Amino acid sequence: MAKGTRVIGVITEPAPPTWWKANRHRVCLAFGLWAGWQLCANFSGHAAVPESRPAYTGPAVPGPDASVQPLRHPTPAR
Repeated sequence: MAKGTRVIGVITEPAPPTWWKANRHRVCLAFGLWAGWQLCANFSGHAAVPESRPAYTGPAVPGPDASVQPLRHPTPAR
């Protein structure tokens, strides 16, 4: 008499993916676009530095009455 067939394994279809597994790439893309838009909209890229004034506001070339005279080479002693 012939032997009967023996069941070794059962092939089944896997469960369908959850909503998160099926759509996580879309959620991450939407969040990344939103975060990039927020960063670019709120930061102009320039630091908020007040306009600075120069430290010295005197004349560019000192006149004869200036307290600082240009350096002159000493004349050799004879």
